[in-house]
Amino acid sequence: MIFNPVHTDSSCAARTGTLNLAHGTVSTPVFMPVGTNGAVKAITVDDLEEIGFEIILSNTYHLYLRPGMEVMGAAGGLHRFMNWNRNILTDSGGFQVFSLSALRKITHEGAWFQSHVDGSRHFLSPEKIVEIQAVIGSDIQMQLDVCSGWGASRTDAEKSLAISSDWLNRAKSAWEAEQAKGCKGHLFSIVQGNFFLKLRQQSVEACIAADTPGIAIGGLSVGEPEEAFAETLAYTAALLPPEKPRYVMGIGTPEYILDAVENGIDMFDCVLPTREGRNGRVYTRQGPFALKKAENRLDFSPIDTECGCKVCRSYSRAYLRHLFKTQEILCSMLASYHNLYFLNKMLVDIRRAINENRFPDFKRDFLSRYREVKEKEQ
Repeated sequence: MIFNPVHTDSSCAARTGTLNLAHGTVSTPVFMPVGTNGAVKAITVDDLEEIGFEIILSNTYHLYLRPGMEVMGAAGGLHRFMNWNRNILTDSGGFQVFSLSALRKITHEGAWFQSHVDGSRHFLSPEKIVEIQAVIGSDIQMQLDVCSGWGASRTDAEKSLAISSDWLNRAKSAWEAEQAKGCKGHLFSIVQGNFFLKLRQQSVEACIAADTPGIAIGGLSVGEPEEAFAETLAYTAALLPPEKPRYVMGIGTPEYILDAVENGIDMFDCVLPTREGRNGRVYTRQGPFALKKAENRLDFSPIDTECGCKVCRSYSRAYLRHLFKTQEILCSMLASYHNLYFLNKMLVDIRRAINENRFPDFKRDFLSRYREVKEKEQ
């Protein structure tokens, strides 16, 4: 067991806990910054440690293609390669196989695909994905799965689920073999089933039977309406065993994070905070805003007067707007740092609210301010 529950809010399913991993303890609920290629864009590992992150996410597909397993093995794994001494979760890369490869073929044996980098052909099986993640040195590994998008037919969703369930059992066997060799990473299974609730139930049952250390909810935030996201998340989360850590893949807005926490989710990740930072969009307790707006030209206040990050302590909106308009790289670095700091602080506050049995009040108060300005901006 890698998860220790600490406290569940008396009014809902929101809970705090700790993950005990090879590179230290992680407090949950937790947001994981995305370092797809072994680097969180525009952010150094010193920045990540300074903000307080205990775990980040990287991607097996991308690391497999570049720099490749020869380099990764010679480096002694990703932790040493990128000089990050805290935890790393690696996505299996299944979504990238389906979204980035123009030519691909999915069978029960595995996935044939064409590299988006150089056009070369590759084959990845659930066993090979586990072996690659062992070389990477992942603290948490994800199984290879098939993700079907919003609007998929039930027939397609059933086929994808059948393959994912078969791949899970094979991944579990491969992971146990790697454990026998000394691998310290923990395998998470992934719930699929698209937006068909009965299929979701079948997938949860398969994940519970596999008895992996943790369970992720996949196939959300794939273009569906908010109502479909909320319904499917709530239904699926309620089926998951309480002793396992629960992870929803690919969500990073405050609204979605708060909904996930309320449903008892412990982990989430997204590229959005740094992507928006690179595009000059920053978060505040009053809502997000674009630095490029003319109203910031003579505004010498910080991004957020309630924020204690080093960006808000040292730089004004006017200066950051100037950096963005002149396309200075520093703007991406500072805005990304601030956005990640904002989300990490939000999670610290969320954990405190849960432990004090006031999470529903926290969520309501947070969104009443955050949405008000967001609606004005639109």
